[in-house]
This record gives sequence, C-alpha cells and structure tokens, in this order.
Amino acid sequence: MKLGRLNHVGVATPSIEDSVAMYRDVMGAEVIREPFDLPAQGVRVCFVDTPNSQIELIEPLGPDSPIVKFLEKNPLGGQHHVCYEVPDIHAAKAWFEGKGARILGEPRIGAHGTPIFFVHPKDMGGVLTEIMESPKEAH
Repeated sequence: MKLGRLNHVGVATPSIEDSVAMYRDVMGAEVIREPFDLPAQGVRVCFVDTPNSQIELIEPLGPDSPIVKFLEKNPLGGQHHVCYEVPDIHAAKAWFEGKGARILGEPRIGAHGTPIFFVHPKDMGGVLTEIMESPKEAH
C-alpha cells in the first residue's frame, strides 16, 4: 500500500453556520457545499472546497455524537482528523492491521458515499486518521 491523496481535513465545530462564515469571510472560500446529516455517525457535515482538497466541518447531531467529547476538550472546535484515499478499503484495512494499527470499527459508508474506517491516533503519531476508498469518479 502507498499513501494516497489527502482528501480532506476534518474540523470539529460547535456551529457549522459560524464556521462557514469564517471560511467564506475570513479565508475567502468560494465553494461551500450544503450541510447534511449523517445520523449513523451522529454528525452533521459540510464540505468547503480548496484548490487541492476539502475541509470537512463536523458538528454533533446530539449529545451522543462522538464529536461531543472532542468539543468538551476543545470548546472552539479544531482539527479532528485527516483523511487519505486508497483504491481498496479492504486491502487497506488488512495492511494497517498487519502493521499492528488499531482500526476503530468496521468499514462503513462515509460522507462522500464511499467506504471509510479510522485508525487510532496512538498508532498514527497522535493524528486520528480516516482512510477512505477513492470515489469511482475521482482522478
């Protein structure tokens, strides 16, 4: 396996609306996608396009959201994870497991509609890492 394209940086936020305003008004973002809910993951997400990647804004959907604990420690929000693309999610999972990395849950469908999984930050230099199967229409 080889390190794939950086697809996005996940940023937890207590308010997607406030974060969108910051990316638009302070950072000059021009392409901001419509927010949508991912109930299975307990989050609402919104993608902000950059010239070579995306920012995924992540807001908790309720008190049981996995983002709630992150926001308790970081009330203003902040970088939550990085996401890299791979051609085959199952081969990537086997690769990471073969290296002794802890996979957080089974592969599931992520915000881009493709399979994803997360690798524990303690096995990735302190960075929560999302592995995402490349969308079929990409590249």
